[in-house]
Amino acid sequence: MSRRLQRSPLTFQVTLTVMALAIFALAMVVGFGFYATVQADSVSLERQKILFANGMRDRMAAVDREQESIAVWDDSVINAKAGNVDWMIDNISVWMYSYYGHDRVYVLDAADRPVHAMREGNVLAPARYSEDEPVLLPTVERVRRLIREPAKEDLAGGPVKLAAGDLVELDGKPAILSIMPLVPSSDRVIQTPGSEYLHISVDFITDALLAKIAGQYLLAGARLLPLSQPVGGAAIPLVDSHGVILAYAGWDQERPGSALVREAGPALIGGALLAAGVLAFLLRRLRRASSALQTSQAEAQYLAFHDTLTGLPNRALFEDRLRRALLTASHETAKVALLYLDLDRFKHVNDTLGHPAGDELVRQTAARLQQAIREVDTVARLGGDEFAMILIDVDDIRGAEDVSEGLLQKLQEPFKLADDQVFVSASIGIALSTGPDADADDLLRKADIALYEAKKNGRGRYQVFAGDMDDLLLRKRQVESELRHALNGGTGIKLAYQPILRRTAARSSVPRR
Repeated sequence: MSRRLQRSPLTFQVTLTVMALAIFALAMVVGFGFYATVQADSVSLERQKILFANGMRDRMAAVDREQESIAVWDDSVINAKAGNVDWMIDNISVWMYSYYGHDRVYVLDAADRPVHAMREGNVLAPARYSEDEPVLLPTVERVRRLIREPAKEDLAGGPVKLAAGDLVELDGKPAILSIMPLVPSSDRVIQTPGSEYLHISVDFITDALLAKIAGQYLLAGARLLPLSQPVGGAAIPLVDSHGVILAYAGWDQERPGSALVREAGPALIGGALLAAGVLAFLLRRLRRASSALQTSQAEAQYLAFHDTLTGLPNRALFEDRLRRALLTASHETAKVALLYLDLDRFKHVNDTLGHPAGDELVRQTAARLQQAIREVDTVARLGGDEFAMILIDVDDIRGAEDVSEGLLQKLQEPFKLADDQVFVSASIGIALSTGPDADADDLLRKADIALYEAKKNGRGRYQVFAGDMDDLLLRKRQVESELRHALNGGTGIKLAYQPILRRTAARSSVPRR
């Protein structure tokens, strides 16, 4: 029974509720932790993108400043227009490559014809400019327009800088392009507007350049990602002035949230295991308390509907089952038979052998009654030595009589009480439901009347309820009521004389006192 109680619905529901709450709490903690981790990593990634984009803009601005160091110079104007190749090599092209790292330098005359060319530190024939001209020409034309139509001031309110830059793709690689005119740095050199030579500087975006930019912001693993390669979250597009993506700059994403989880992982796992242990302990205690409560409830419910001496259903459960049986029988053709049984001379056993023997007799009687009926039927103890049996699916009164005969034969066998053998008999009253309107209280009353008739007619027998029994009982109760009323009133009874008559042929009877 205890094992069944441990698996009872209440214990199962309590366990399930606690486990559900624990899982929900764990899910909430893990969910919020995961959300916080993702949010921290996401915010950090956005910051990294902003930093890297700023680094790219700073590099483009640096190329412009580096180019300006030789583009605004009297000597540059003089020597470029003079065609001094050696000077241009030492100060305009190869020097830009060796000192600043600019990969390609071109010098164009006022008609945009190349007069000098350098690639990766090697001076080339100026005609090699034609290989890059289709890509560089749009920016060259922008610079020429700025020279022809200079604005008085830029958006910031400062003087307009005659320069143009962009991101371009040369030889399949992205590069920073900066173009500006060669202008004097003093009034000693006079240059006619429109006659300016142009200085073109190209700085390829390589892994080394990206690593240098990333190093400023403590980012690692910076690299150039071509368009054909899948791009992760830690990357920014390299876009030209027309909105065309040339490539991607990527790096190893810093994940502060994930790093914190990794560092705190052992402590979190230890805490989770400790919490799980505490939960298991509390759950075990809760299960024990729940099982004890369920056991107490089951025992209380059992005692509320069962007889403590025999374990049989008591009057409350008996009446409930009788009403249910009658309700079921009202929809079917079968009837319900009620047997009311009472042990004969039970008081004599109590008086001679003691109440413990009487209790044992009641227990043994209950066991024999249970053995004599079907499992679908019900036997109950109504109190003292009184028992009642509900027989369902009875076709007629004969079925109830057969059961009653079997019960009487079973009870005629000797009972062993302590060291004595006791022979007892029983009287049974039988009542059969009469139709769909049968009432439980009425059926019980009829069985009680039939039991009274069985005892009155000799005990150790059964009696089926008949209609005239009800009338006789009513008349008897009416007489008892009237007699009690007469006794209480004091004037309702009077002495009467009954004459005794002797029947003879000669004379009539004379009253005798």
